[in-house]
Amino acid sequence: MIPIVYHPNYVTPLPDGHRFPMPKFKLLYDLLITDGITTPEHTHIPEVPAREIIELVHTPEYVQAYYGGTLDPKAQRRIGLPWSPGLVTRTCTAVAGTILTAQLALKYGLACNTAGGTHHAFPSFGSGFCIFNDLAIATRRLQQLELVKKVLIIDLDVHQGDGTAYIFQNDESVFTFSMHCEANFPGTKQKSDLDVPLAVGLDDEGYLKILSQYLPDLLGEVNPDLVLYDAGVDTHIEDRLGKLCMSNIGIYRRDIQVLSTCVAAGYPVAAVIGGGYAKDFQNLVYRHSLLHRAARDIYHQYL
Repeated sequence: MIPIVYHPNYVTPLPDGHRFPMPKFKLLYDLLITDGITTPEHTHIPEVPAREIIELVHTPEYVQAYYGGTLDPKAQRRIGLPWSPGLVTRTCTAVAGTILTAQLALKYGLACNTAGGTHHAFPSFGSGFCIFNDLAIATRRLQQLELVKKVLIIDLDVHQGDGTAYIFQNDESVFTFSMHCEANFPGTKQKSDLDVPLAVGLDDEGYLKILSQYLPDLLGEVNPDLVLYDAGVDTHIEDRLGKLCMSNIGIYRRDIQVLSTCVAAGYPVAAVIGGGYAKDFQNLVYRHSLLHRAARDIYHQYL
């Protein structure tokens, strides 16, 4: 079975009516169990990382303030999630999940987290529901363990991975590729190694054509030891924060395109679910599961 990572701590309570869809992580895992994409016995459970691992990317001052709940109100508002001890645990567990997913990808060729993609977090502050940058921390941790040298981050969330771009802006060991809606959060974009801004209202065919123009050549040029793939589903036409017009079938085809192109060429892929903010939870959760369905299909075909 495709290696899938989950922990019950991926969910912690938020105030009623909060627009961040916290319950989706457990609902996604439940759906993967129901549909036979994984089983409890095949689920990989991460352990919360030591603070020093978080500090491979984030400043000790920021980490200490977040752990201790002493961030100032402005910094809290920028994150958009109310602080709680449970949220600290949840945040660190999700980071651990992406690290574990990356390690499993190196072992098996392909692995998926059921959370992750907190690409708006910068070294000294959080932003846009992102507290610690799991993609960056996983990269640094695997480099520290000398498991990888070169990493390619493919970020197809509808929002630019600005925190990730900033963290690796002068680092030749990490190549950041962000394909995102140009007229969307964040207002101030950072400079990825490759940014592909997309027009509002872009549909499946337009999106997939653009992606196919970049992906194969990029893999050959970067030649990474590992690909980290942020498979945000906020590109969907019904997403509250998206502005693109992709369908469920288009998102599945996108994930197949990314995973098959990488895996067939021998590049291991660790995938995270990224953003998704539709009001209809059932449809949102199904949409996130398209990544795991695509990964299962590619895993069976190539691995």
